[in-house]
Amino acid sequence: MPEHEFEAILARAAEVGAKRALADVGLEGDEAALDIRDLRSLVDCIRIVRRTAIQTAVRMITTGVMLALLAGIAIKLKIFGGSP
Repeated sequence: MPEHEFEAILARAAEVGAKRALADVGLEGDEAALDIRDLRSLVDCIRIVRRTAIQTAVRMITTGVMLALLAGIAIKLKIFGGSP
């Protein structure tokens, strides 16, 4: 079998296999490309939400530590009229 025929058969088999694999997961027809773009967009959104959640948690922890330090300083300096 000549090499170019073998490569053509291999390419055809790969294309059929890829289409079958996409059909097995429900990504077939004209809307498959749109579905894949939507899935990629969804994954990007999840990454953004995860990053934002981590940033928010770090900000809240930092704010809590700062408030605790300020409260400690205020108590130590008796700013709020503590007992003598």
